[in-house]
Parts: sequence; structure tokens; C-alpha cells
Amino acid sequence: MKIDVTDEAIKWFRDELDVSEGDSVQFFVRYGGCGDFQSGFSLGVNVKEPEDIGTSIEKEGLLFFIENKDIWYFDDQDLLVEFDEKIGEIQYTKK
Repeated sequence: MKIDVTDEAIKWFRDELDVSEGDSVQFFVRYGGCGDFQSGFSLGVNVKEPEDIGTSIEKEGLLFFIENKDIWYFDDQDLLVEFDEKIGEIQYTKK
């Protein structure tokens, strides 16, 4: 599986999470909520150093990653992270 993060989403992460070059952004599975991949689970986001990377992408000096323990959630599908201007939030979708 792969991660893709749009330029608009990167700007959102910089503005909202105050991340800068060299920082790492983790996408992790949490119980509850509504997600596109597995019923009853959703994605969370955290700024932290990786421990056991399952997949990652580096863009504009930021490392976006998912730990191996959370790869199951995506069921071999790629993740697209983009900014939705209508709601002013990040959207996580299958790619």
C-alpha cells in the first residue's frame, strides 16, 4: 500500500499541527468513528517519530507514515490524504 498527500493537505498540516521540515506525521487506526476502509474504525493523526514503519512518503521535508501494526486497516488499498475546502478539513480516502 502507498500513501499520497496533496500539497493542500501538507499546507493544512503545517498550519494546524505546526509541523516543519524534519517532522514526522503518523496516521493511526482508532476504534470508533466512520472511515472509508474498515467499519467501526477511523484514522487519527499524531506528530511523532516512527517506531516500526509499514509504509511512508516524504514530501516537502515531512515524513508521513503508518506503522506496521496499523497496515491491516487499509486492506491492501492506497491512502489519499487531501484537504476538502468545503468543510475546511482533511479527508482520508481510498486511492
